[in-house]
Amino acid sequence: MAYQHHERLEGSGYPNGLKTNYIILESRIIALADTIEAMASHRPYRAAIGLDQALKVIEEGKGTLFDESVVDACLRLFKEKNYQIPVT
Repeated sequence: MAYQHHERLEGSGYPNGLKTNYIILESRIIALADTIEAMASHRPYRAAIGLDQALKVIEEGKGTLFDESVVDACLRLFKEKNYQIPVT
């Protein structure tokens, strides 16, 4: 799962440029969660873009970068279930 979580559906990811069904579902889930958390959270080298913008980015990447069903589940979690990223 960890090894494939930087792969993207259309093959632009790394380390192997895997596409679609060659990326295991668990890696697709981790990839999306990692992307949202990275964009929505402050880093010492850049400011956060915020959760709303992060969700917009993944929605735009639905079906090309990110698995459609994973994006749909994620958007439901945040928009319908009011999930919040825990602050540490």
